[in-house]
Amino acid sequence: MATQSALLKVMSDAARKAARGLVRDFGELGELQVSKKGAADFVSAADLKAEQVLFEELSKARPGYSFLGEERGLIEGTDKTHAWIVDPLDGTTNFLHAIPHFAVNIALRREGAVVAAVTFNPIANELFWAEKGKGCFVNDRRLRVAARTRLDEAVLATGIPFLGHGQHAKFLKELHQVSQRVAGVRRFGSAALDLAFVAAGRFDGYWERDLGAWDLAAGMLLVTEAGGKVTNADGGDEVIDTGTVCAANLDLHPLVLERLRAAA
Repeated sequence: MATQSALLKVMSDAARKAARGLVRDFGELGELQVSKKGAADFVSAADLKAEQVLFEELSKARPGYSFLGEERGLIEGTDKTHAWIVDPLDGTTNFLHAIPHFAVNIALRREGAVVAAVTFNPIANELFWAEKGKGCFVNDRRLRVAARTRLDEAVLATGIPFLGHGQHAKFLKELHQVSQRVAGVRRFGSAALDLAFVAAGRFDGYWERDLGAWDLAAGMLLVTEAGGKVTNADGGDEVIDTGTVCAANLDLHPLVLERLRAAA
């Protein structure tokens, strides 16, 4: 049975507590077939509430750490070496449409490197977690990336740019290059869970552009601790700061990058 460190326990407890409110609100979404604005306002309120819970729980457990949240931006702490990177609700559009695929995402960055990660999917009750150098787990089970070595057997995940967001033409070129070489491409609407699914061997690889630090930080560690490779979409080491990602096992990673480069 996998045992979490005190740090991971703090993060997991905070994620579960924030998720309780989200699940409750998710259950009420069916009643909310109201005006467009009403439902969107409801979701942003759920989002803010969840981030408040995370901020309170994490600050209580580790006073002084900085806090970077999707909703409130950066709150500088007295401890300059540690920062929480948090997305209280990754998969907001899914949530808004009552699609049960979203996550609470928490990462801890120490001196620039992510050292601990939690991605919690409350609907499936799957808690993905990892600590640097100690492996990657879902609930009590150890995870490894998939062992497939050929693109024609691989299922990849991606994100599709939407209204007013992202590089549509570039994406279509990349999709054209990738989709004709692989067994399938999926778009599930949560970058956090896409990366967790790569770590779990469900997806063989994943690429996307125009992401935030809170989308990427936890999942990068999950994948590397599960034995995979994570770079930016151009093959470089800077992922969080570029907002682009390419993740896969060691065999497939260069092949996916090759397809993305062919689209350039």
